[in-house]
Amino acid sequence: MSWFRNWLSMIKQASGEGRRFSRVRIVSVPLTDYSRFGIYCSTYTNAAGEDIRYLTRDSAADLPDYDYWLFDSRTLVRMLFDEDETFLGGEVIEDAESVVDHNYWRDAAWHKAVRRDDFAAN
Repeated sequence: MSWFRNWLSMIKQASGEGRRFSRVRIVSVPLTDYSRFGIYCSTYTNAAGEDIRYLTRDSAADLPDYDYWLFDSRTLVRMLFDEDETFLGGEVIEDAESVVDHNYWRDAAWHKAVRRDDFAAN
């Protein structure tokens, strides 16, 4: 899994330079095998400098029902998947109002979410 070691090295270097990596994962309960695998991997990514938190799907009803990334709170990328959940790529969205809305939703999710270690303990 050299891609994972590369990802961890990139996070460690970037966070050492003062860049922040954080995300909220919205999961269904009971957890799928994929979500359990994500929790396992987040042990390592958090140790490298990323802050991953978890939110149950029932607590996220007021949030978008799709994945997206925000870079520096200015660049919005909506993740695109097909009907089989195969990742197709990302769509860069530059509309300022959409970016502001997604910043709000990111912050709302962050405040509701549970730290990885606390979530994993349950």
